[in-house]
Amino acid sequence: MTERNFTVVGLGELLWDRLPSGKQLGGAPANFAYITNLLGDAGIPASRIGQDDLGNEILDRLRLLQVNSAFVQRDPIHPTGTVHVEVDAAGQARFEIMQPVAWDFLQWTNDWHQLAAQCDAVCFGSLAQRSRQSHATILHFVGATRPETVRVFDVNLRKNFYSKEVIAQSMKLASIVKLNHEELPLVMRLLALQNNSERDAARVLLSQFALKLVCITRGDAGSLLMSDAECSQHPGFKIKVADTVGAGDAFTAALVHGYVRRQPLPQINETANRAGAWVASQSGGMPTPKTPRLQQALANIA
Repeated sequence: MTERNFTVVGLGELLWDRLPSGKQLGGAPANFAYITNLLGDAGIPASRIGQDDLGNEILDRLRLLQVNSAFVQRDPIHPTGTVHVEVDAAGQARFEIMQPVAWDFLQWTNDWHQLAAQCDAVCFGSLAQRSRQSHATILHFVGATRPETVRVFDVNLRKNFYSKEVIAQSMKLASIVKLNHEELPLVMRLLALQNNSERDAARVLLSQFALKLVCITRGDAGSLLMSDAECSQHPGFKIKVADTVGAGDAFTAALVHGYVRRQPLPQINETANRAGAWVASQSGGMPTPKTPRLQQALANIA
């Protein structure tokens, strides 16, 4: 166990979510980095935005949120990413993701190489790898991290923005894989792996890709964490859902926060479910805690 602060990178898309309630800063890496900061570590988004008004607004918002924007690239040709979000009566979000946009053209630079070499953890997904250039850059970044760096592949299946090759390559690079209960059967079928149950599937993924941890989230029904030595299940928290935007990213941020500190799986699972539930009870993926410390807000989730 350690109390030192860690450098944690959210690698991939940075964009504006156009919600029914208005425009909100989003993208899984940005949501992840923001919650990482609230938990006390240095969360850094590594992404690319346009040299346009929407891009300028993103930098202004990151400054307001006290999120490091030093590794956000500017693209002189392609626009800042946007996503049109519809939220149903149960708070479930549906996404229409614009393309091509700036984060489809992530560039491998010396600055990013240095960040990769010094970070303690990096979280990357499948969505930002929908273009050939960003796919190659993300593989470069993850491959340039130190052997001890925690590499989290957060599966994010959106429309047809994924492939067997991207999923398999990403899992081979990862030490932790996180996916939800709806994505699990799709991924297992895509990889031609047996899927008798969630536990069995987690064991198969652990073995097939030499992973250290598999996480399967189940929405408001909690989550399963599985390592070679331990299994932890959490029932989740019953809350009034505002929308589910960013809830999974908050879960991942808390998961990484506990994992790099070598906390027991049940403790990690508890905190991650609390973080996800808190964000789902708020509007958007980057809500502001009403109390100075996020831990106090999470403690009120019951």
